[in-house]
Amino acid sequence: MNITLNNGVEMPALGFGVFQTPPEQTVASVAEALTVGYRLIDTAAAYGNEHEVGEAIRRSDLDRDEVFIETKLWISDYGYDEALHAFDKSAGKLGVDQIDLLLLHQPLPTAFEMTIGAYKALETLLADGRVRAIGVSNMMPDVLARLLEQTGVVPSVNQVECHPYFSQPNVQQTDSEHGILTQAWSPIGGITSYYGGEGAKTTFDEPVITGIADEHGKTPAQVMLRWHMQEGRSAIPKSVKPTRIAENFDVFDFELTADQLAHIDALDTGVRRGPDPAGLTLESHSLDIPEARRGDTPRE
Repeated sequence: MNITLNNGVEMPALGFGVFQTPPEQTVASVAEALTVGYRLIDTAAAYGNEHEVGEAIRRSDLDRDEVFIETKLWISDYGYDEALHAFDKSAGKLGVDQIDLLLLHQPLPTAFEMTIGAYKALETLLADGRVRAIGVSNMMPDVLARLLEQTGVVPSVNQVECHPYFSQPNVQQTDSEHGILTQAWSPIGGITSYYGGEGAKTTFDEPVITGIADEHGKTPAQVMLRWHMQEGRSAIPKSVKPTRIAENFDVFDFELTADQLAHIDALDTGVRRGPDPAGLTLESHSLDIPEARRGDTPRE
């Protein structure tokens, strides 16, 4: 199942994420995902595993154009020249000449001129054919409006926290109005387990979701991913367990009813579980993103 982005590029709706996947586990997990059938792999410079993602793709029997590679630049590499160099670092680690989708990882509103510079670098990379599509991540409507006022290319994607307990309908609405695809990170609410607090209810234990899962003979995770698919979002679940990797991909043989979709929509609490994008600053979240390793070469 593919989604056509606002610049005509086709992207798989369901992808495989590697957030918090240790480098030593990344090659095996991405290889398993590719074997199962995933064709969109999402990583980021800040994850520290771009090299391993590229290695798994190189080891596969798939041609380069069969795998849609998505990565993100970190705030430490914002600014026009800095972002151009950050592309070189990411492309080198991934072992590719062209990245399919390149995002700015955070909006960095406290140094927004650097964000604008970085996005203009993405526009240059797009015009030069070094990326096929560009976008943003964790960008709220007010900050998106500022970006659109100062740049020329509408982002193709806005990747944000989105799961049944925090679906950000205002963000989705704004994205839709501009032809931007909303892509969900933590799409099955794994973050509700990490940051929900002791005894907090998680999406996996939500009676509405477990009840719908029982009706379809599916798991709660599969129901949540199907919810994203049917409502037109992209989703990038992650796992290092082969059974879960396969389970999360097995979502194309059933359909939720309109009532079931509405019941899941109604679970939104408006409470963010991940970090507030407005609170990330260079002082608090700067990272040293290393150069590509010697010997990293583009794949033919």
